[in-house]
Amino acid sequence: MNPANLSRRAKLLLSFAVVYVVWGSSYLVTKLGVMALPPFLFGAVRFITGGLLLFSVACLLRRHRGEAIARPSAQEWRHIAVVGFCVVFISNSASIWGLQFVPSYQAALLSVSSSFWIPVLGLLGARAAKITPRTALGLLIGIGGTVLIALPASAGPDSAAPAALWPTLSILAGCLGWSAGTIYLRNVDTSLDVMSFTALHMLCGGLMMLILALMFGDVHRWQWSIQGLGALAYMILFSSCIAYTAFAWLSVNVTPAQLATYGFVNPVIAILLGWWVLDERLGTLRIVGTLIVLGGLLLIHTARAPSSPATAAQGASS
Repeated sequence: MNPANLSRRAKLLLSFAVVYVVWGSSYLVTKLGVMALPPFLFGAVRFITGGLLLFSVACLLRRHRGEAIARPSAQEWRHIAVVGFCVVFISNSASIWGLQFVPSYQAALLSVSSSFWIPVLGLLGARAAKITPRTALGLLIGIGGTVLIALPASAGPDSAAPAALWPTLSILAGCLGWSAGTIYLRNVDTSLDVMSFTALHMLCGGLMMLILALMFGDVHRWQWSIQGLGALAYMILFSSCIAYTAFAWLSVNVTPAQLATYGFVNPVIAILLGWWVLDERLGTLRIVGTLIVLGGLLLIHTARAPSSPATAAQGASS
């Protein structure tokens, strides 16, 4: 086997593992964070700090390689702002608000809608990718498995349903924003490396969230909480810096359908963590649904990508 192909495969496996595990745990961690800290300021501090930290690392790496510090053009700043608006501001503001009112695993289950939107929106743009019959079958199986996982969580008093309607719609809107930003990022033509682009769009989105935090008075409600600060540190280092970089690299190196598989796996991890950490019951339907999700994931990952010039790697380079 070609060493270059082996290295690429190892990078793919590692990047998917990071996105699956870190983002699967982020629902529980964010839930713990917003229980102790005001939500929009929690998100703003997370992304501003993470963006600055990640950009500093990117600058050091570029300097080590003898390259100049990244200086985005006006057009690249527009791309950065659009991705930051969709992927950070819309997605995380909507999700973090909804997490105040719904269980963490329920938010993770709702996020599977991204796995539908990403392949569908991925039919558009310069790097459009067709959905093969095998991939479509994998998506349907994955969605079916997630529905089975969600069924026990949906049981409860009817009187509670209206109260959860707006948080549910908010999280779903965030998923749509995330998917749109992901496909936009996939089609961006930029000279920036993945880490620099990711850091700058996180910083832009974090500043947008800071405006929202100021509007809702989150600054006056801030308190120094060990639980909140611990959750914030985890989200900055692992979720924002490491997992976002892995996801950005994957967005231009795999098909939209393969990229969307994180939306199937994350709810599974979130439920398992809820069962392990919060002693939530893991029923038979959830176990069956988990196995079905993994079956859909296997189908999508083993599907052969349609041959098209548009599938050539473009955009941010590794």
